[in-house]
Amino acid sequence: MHVCHRQDGAFPRRGLERGCPGGGCSCVYSLMCCLQLQEMHSVKPPSSTCSCRANTTQPPALWTPGTPTRRQTPKGRFTIAAKHHITIAEIYETELVDIEKAIAHYEQSADYYKGEESNSSANKCLLKVAAYAAQLEQYQKAIEIFEQIGANTMDNPLLKYSAKDYFFKAALCHFIVDELNAKLALEKYEEMFPAFTDSRECKLLKKLLEAHEEQNSEAYTEAVKEFDSISRLDQWLTTMLLRIKKSIQGDGEGDGDLK
Repeated sequence: MHVCHRQDGAFPRRGLERGCPGGGCSCVYSLMCCLQLQEMHSVKPPSSTCSCRANTTQPPALWTPGTPTRRQTPKGRFTIAAKHHITIAEIYETELVDIEKAIAHYEQSADYYKGEESNSSANKCLLKVAAYAAQLEQYQKAIEIFEQIGANTMDNPLLKYSAKDYFFKAALCHFIVDELNAKLALEKYEEMFPAFTDSRECKLLKKLLEAHEEQNSEAYTEAVKEFDSISRLDQWLTTMLLRIKKSIQGDGEGDGDLK
């Protein structure tokens, strides 16, 4: 057993041993232990001494992402807990590579931020959840989040520009599930948010739907290339667009390239 003494109460955001004077402490799990104790004691500042096992391969058995509930955390202290859950989620993302657990902690963080009415911070966490859910083929979950955030931001003068991106991503998730779903969703988004109609994202969706209906992979690829030449596609969008294209090519025909 190695004891990690932290006099400043700080936690490492990255690295299993960063900030640990002992050098042999797995501070990922130390953070989890301290977060649990902190929340159990009404999110009081962590103790200067926390213990964790070196060479541990699983989080402490008593740790569960959903514990404690928001009702156990005093108003005004949710932000502290939310930030700790983000830290743990990032560790699961980059070092432990467990996306399901990362999703659980981002959801818990979003819940705490909502308790402080920090909707912007909550939305950032939820967008992470939606993106990962889509990657794991949990499309309905991703759609609900993208649509919810899009609807909440489309009337905000400062945020409405981002709404088209959220509706675009929701439509792509619909498209992967079913072409008709995508058509109906696109009509709904245009009715809800008229500015979406003139966006490049909406025009791309209409071209992709037409190409898909005609089973024309060349037209599909050309539409994507034209969009990419102006607005570079990120890895998430590329992945979703490739999944749709494979349904055109049939049985994985071709190399799955969008170029």
